[in-house]
Amino acid sequence: MNTYEAAAAAQRAARVMAGMSSETKNKALRIIADMLKNNSELIISANQSDLERSQSEKLAAPLMKRLKFDQHKLEEVTDGLNSLIGLDDPAGKTLLMHELDDGLDLYRVSCPIGVIGVIFESRPDALVQIAGLCLKSGNALLLKGGSEARKTNRVLADLIIRAGEEAGLPAGWVWLMETREDVNAMLALDQFVDLLIPRGSNEFVRYIMDHSRIPVLGHADGVCHMFIDETADSDMAIKLAVDSKTQYTAVCNALETLLVHSSQSGTLLPLLAENLRQSDVEIFGCEKTCELLGCQPVSDWHTEYLDLKISLRIVDNIEQAIEHINTYGSGHTEAIVTSDSEAAKRFMLLVDAGNVFWNCSTRFSDGFRYGFGAEVGVSTSKLHARGPVGLDGLMTYKYKLIGRGQTVGEYANGSLSFKHKVHDRNCPL
Repeated sequence: MNTYEAAAAAQRAARVMAGMSSETKNKALRIIADMLKNNSELIISANQSDLERSQSEKLAAPLMKRLKFDQHKLEEVTDGLNSLIGLDDPAGKTLLMHELDDGLDLYRVSCPIGVIGVIFESRPDALVQIAGLCLKSGNALLLKGGSEARKTNRVLADLIIRAGEEAGLPAGWVWLMETREDVNAMLALDQFVDLLIPRGSNEFVRYIMDHSRIPVLGHADGVCHMFIDETADSDMAIKLAVDSKTQYTAVCNALETLLVHSSQSGTLLPLLAENLRQSDVEIFGCEKTCELLGCQPVSDWHTEYLDLKISLRIVDNIEQAIEHINTYGSGHTEAIVTSDSEAAKRFMLLVDAGNVFWNCSTRFSDGFRYGFGAEVGVSTSKLHARGPVGLDGLMTYKYKLIGRGQTVGEYANGSLSFKHKVHDRNCPL
């Protein structure tokens, strides 16, 4: 099956999935989770082959970390699928109800987007998460993973397709693309594909936007910051900075730049640097930081290391910190450590990002940790969906108007008039 045929099949499947019951979707999720568990040796063997090939091809260390799919990762993704089962079905929810007049009721009701194309990086676990989210939300899916994970992705996709067949899902609801030619072909299929979600660099996301008429939900790089204010508790600041940087480095919500208030440069800063270096973190700094810590200068403040490296700048006040973040950040996740609630309020109001945190690790920026049932990505866009894109981000809505034979002419000539009352009754259809 070529890309055109796969996209057409996905559209047909999406129209069936829009009417599927919650019970059918949850049954399919359960069967997929069991199918993956029962074939763990096959999955891990395929992943080992991908790892060995990628190591011989000298794949970058951060990508190698993302590529690994072991028993722990398998348990994570199956737990994620099972957590989706426990979530409310996002489709068919009444979002708004207006009584335009007696017996003329307008409803806004959630519904699936349709066919979603997702292009993601080397993480095979993302394939399972994305497929599960699209299934639960009633969307069909065209997937393209990184070539470095091609064997793992192929095994995972085949198992998910088999499980879907067993569960009675429509044929073609999910399809795995394996070449760049497949992706380029998909970009031209706006008659079938309703939304694209590219996960990668700014340049990659921009390429997708420039070469398709299909709406794009951008998930670009994660240049995440933490600002340690003058009133920050030292122990808390060190704990949060180390966790944000080192808990798992090869992810988009890992800390890449630390901003430290100048009043903390003689006290907290040396302790902070010592703790980071004990965790094998290499520090790059501004001129003043380099003088104090003997580190190398930063070459580019907009750098996503995805490694045990961090940029560090000393700032004079919160305004300078906010300006730095809004200039060099990627709109992903930004945090402040402070004991001053007014400073926290100002930071969270003025920082332009999808996720803004007070006194907690940037690593909390995650669909699963938010209770969204994992995520298809973290959107740095401002329209449709922002931050971790879970089930709600994969939904749109339609208006349903239920009448009793009314005509516009009756309202135009004044024989009837609108009431426009807001109610909270659910749509009956």
